[in-house]
Amino acid sequence: MKSITYIEQTQTEFAGNKGFVVETTFVLFFLAVELGQSFSFFALDSLFLSLTLVMVTVLPFFQYSGNEKPNFANWLLGRSLIIAFAVLLGMMFKQTLGIVLPETFRFLPMTLLIATAMISCYIQFYGFLKLRLAR
Repeated sequence: MKSITYIEQTQTEFAGNKGFVVETTFVLFFLAVELGQSFSFFALDSLFLSLTLVMVTVLPFFQYSGNEKPNFANWLLGRSLIIAFAVLLGMMFKQTLGIVLPETFRFLPMTLLIATAMISCYIQFYGFLKLRLAR
């Protein structure tokens, strides 16, 4: 019982009291920026990126282990607003490449996405592996 309480306490360090999961939100943000930057109609990579974005949007809700789960509609609305803002930011970022920013900056959203995904995986696995049986 003591170890389960400790794990829930540690997970609330990364999740706010309203179900806001920080590490997956950063991954969602940079994934949406990458989608906005590389979006083109009828492209296979945009389709796969959109499917991944939907999975990163919905699946962390089911991993939430707080005392009470947030409302799914509010969860989805908040993450959808983050996606909309990030896609617009990615489209604006694409317009500035070569004009305001050097062309080599086009790799920046994917680089930040990879870095945040690695940090998020580390945090998630640390939470899983820290589970110990109570004596």
